[in-house]
Amino acid sequence: MVDDPAFPLWSGGIGIRPFREDDAAEFVEAVRESIPDLAPFMPWAHPDYSLDEAQSWIEDTRGSFDACTKHEFAIVDTDDHLLGGVGLNMRNDLHRTANLGYWVRSSASDRGVATTAARSAAIFGFKSLRLQRLEILVVPSNSASLRVADKLGALREGVLRNRLRIYDEPLDAVMHSLVPEDMGMITARLRE
Repeated sequence: MVDDPAFPLWSGGIGIRPFREDDAAEFVEAVRESIPDLAPFMPWAHPDYSLDEAQSWIEDTRGSFDACTKHEFAIVDTDDHLLGGVGLNMRNDLHRTANLGYWVRSSASDRGVATTAARSAAIFGFKSLRLQRLEILVVPSNSASLRVADKLGALREGVLRNRLRIYDEPLDAVMHSLVPEDMGMITARLRE
């Protein structure tokens, strides 16, 4: 499935597709460019992020995509330039839920890239994976990610105390949710 010809999924000049092995160098470039924006919320993004780390992560994403345990996508433009990542992870098959996460390289921010990519990933999750709920957890100080959740039309459900652990510190998280109806989809049709 990771090499499915249905990918990339396009919307408004922004595509999402499974990561490829040849994305590693550009992934490192995107992460290093974006350290000031990513590092406060994503401890894996550090100034010395290496090609080995990127290759290992991409290999893991490809395996988990095929195993249908998580779906991590590269966000690309029409020239296949890597703009960031969006993913459906922490899946719970019993309850048909997953976490929706996203990040965009600094040079591509404030252009609607994250919102467009997250919308495509959500639609993929509801249509292809038959999920019934997506959760977006955001540290309250991450205003950019909060704006994306709002632009997606996700429902803010509240603040979960000590829900995330970042840099070994317990942090609160704002919980947003999306269900198929939020995306204009009819749930009964999705379950057919």
